[in-house]
Amino acid sequence: MVTALEVPADKLIEKLASYLKENVPEVKPPSWVQFVKTGCFKEKPPEDPDWWYYRAASILRKLYKAGKPVGLSEFRKEYGGRKRRGGRPERSYWAPGNSIRKILQQLEQAQLVRRTREGRILTPQGKALLDRLAIEVLVDVAREKPELAKYLPESIQVKILGFTSGGS
Repeated sequence: MVTALEVPADKLIEKLASYLKENVPEVKPPSWVQFVKTGCFKEKPPEDPDWWYYRAASILRKLYKAGKPVGLSEFRKEYGGRKRRGGRPERSYWAPGNSIRKILQQLEQAQLVRRTREGRILTPQGKALLDRLAIEVLVDVAREKPELAKYLPESIQVKILGFTSGGS
C-alpha cells in the first residue's frame, strides 16, 4: 500500500491543497489573509493567493509524518526562518502562531485533525485522505515515468500500463 511518505511531497501538497480548496468548506482563508506576512523575517505577504490551502496541506502532511501529537510551538519552529538584521548577526525567529492556529482549528472542524493534551494528531479520516491522494499522486507520476508503476498495486498497474511489471 502506498502511503503519503512514499510520494513526492511537493506533488502531494499541491494535490491536497487543491482538494482542500474544492471539497472542504471548513477550510477557508479569513478576510485578513491577503495582508498578513507569514513571518517577521519576511518582507512581503505571499504572492500566491492560495497560500492558506498550501499551508493547511503542509500541516496535514507534517502531522502524518510525525505520527505523534504535535503542538503549536513545534509548527511555529518548523515554519520559522532566518531574519537578517542589518549590521547585527542574523538569528532565527519562530513563525507567527495565529495563522497556524486558525488552520488547525479549521482542520479540526473538518474532522481531519483531533486535539489531545499533548497536541494535535491526524484522525483516521485525515490519514485515509492523505493515503488516497498519495495513490492518485503516484498514478500521475507513474504516467509520466512508467518505471515507477512497479510501486503501484497490480490492479492499478493494469489500468495504467495494460500489464503488470511484476513478472519476468
